[in-house]
Amino acid sequence: MAVTIADVAARAGVSKTTVSRVLNDKGEINATTVLKVREAISELGYVPSAGAVGLARGSTRVIGMLVPEMSWPWTGTVVQAVVDTLEREGFGMRLLTCNRGEASLRRLGAQVAAKSFDGLLVIEPEGTLGYIQELYESGLPVVLIDDRGHRPGFPYVETTNREGGAQAARHLLDIGRRRPLVVTGPESYGCTRERLAGFVDAFAEAGITLDERTVTSGGFQFEGGRAAVRRALADGTAFDAVFAHNDASAAGVLVGLREAGLEIPRDVAVVGFDDVELASYTYPALTTIRQPMREMGESAVRLLLERVRSSPQVSTSCSLATSLVIRGSTQQVSTA
Repeated sequence: MAVTIADVAARAGVSKTTVSRVLNDKGEINATTVLKVREAISELGYVPSAGAVGLARGSTRVIGMLVPEMSWPWTGTVVQAVVDTLEREGFGMRLLTCNRGEASLRRLGAQVAAKSFDGLLVIEPEGTLGYIQELYESGLPVVLIDDRGHRPGFPYVETTNREGGAQAARHLLDIGRRRPLVVTGPESYGCTRERLAGFVDAFAEAGITLDERTVTSGGFQFEGGRAAVRRALADGTAFDAVFAHNDASAAGVLVGLREAGLEIPRDVAVVGFDDVELASYTYPALTTIRQPMREMGESAVRLLLERVRSSPQVSTSCSLATSLVIRGSTQQVSTA
């Protein structure tokens, strides 16, 4: 049977209210009493529930996190960073998904109404941004970890997608590539438009106008990248480089090029975006634009906790810089 707050109170010879006050560091309590309660907690192995801790504090010290799914590598990295940061701050996390559509949103609404958590972090499940906006406007502290460039009307943490696209372009130009194929993400995503715009602008600054026929969708999927290469080769499109808008589609590009008998990077250089773990293990290892995923999760937690704690110096949103990671898909390795 689980140890309860009543068990702790009985062992320490105090009231349940006193135990709750000790757990919450609330009120003036005699040092001897505090010591007795903490000894009782240790002896009994009591683990306070969020509800017990929140009894006197008026908060749960739990943060909700809404995600689309856990299978996507980007999501897992961000969630782990969130968990690590919350643990350091003495908070727990309740993970929520939208796998059941409207039923999942109703469950989320019920948990918000029951005040099951103090605030909500969101990696947006498709089509939920309007509902999340309503939760924010109702008073719930919310921070979006914005992987799609949506920039909602509430606090968010994003990365510099446009500059990331420009970084990819400048690297390809630096290694002498002038005829790129661009494999984009979904057209509805702001990050897709920004990565493309930054890339196009950097080539324009070098006096090169990209042909719109060299821009094709890969949908952020491995098979999408592979198919994009096949289409371009079948159409007779000439290219000496590929910029894929995420690492999954870039991995598909690498396979599609090898299947066509092309050598990477001698014949075609390839740049991805994200720097997920996969990028280090492709063949050749993938040059990519690093999206600071862990830092995004950590920053989102700090921003949300500032709002939960009602800090007067709360910043609205923040943007974290991308960086270029050069590996074998653009850098010929010398065998000498």
